[in-house]
Amino acid sequence: MFEQAFKNIDADLRNEAGCTTELDYTEQTSWLLFLKYLDGLEQDKAMEAELEGRKYSFILDPAYRWSAWAAPRSKDGKPDHNKGTHRRRPA
Repeated sequence: MFEQAFKNIDADLRNEAGCTTELDYTEQTSWLLFLKYLDGLEQDKAMEAELEGRKYSFILDPAYRWSAWAAPRSKDGKPDHNKGTHRRRPA
């Protein structure tokens, strides 16, 4: 499951100017994985707080959350392929 995600990240980052080896973008990959983990953790904590009748304060503003920029959704809940940073840049 995660293997293809890592391959996609590697391919995108390797195509960036100045990236010749995995060591050139290890920091960026680590940061992306951390943000994905943080988003999942915060969603879990928000749901737990809601079930307990408490308010949860997210660490990141809505615009900076994983779901806003890496996996945006349209109003009907489907993936929005016209938003986000996942689109490939023109060659």
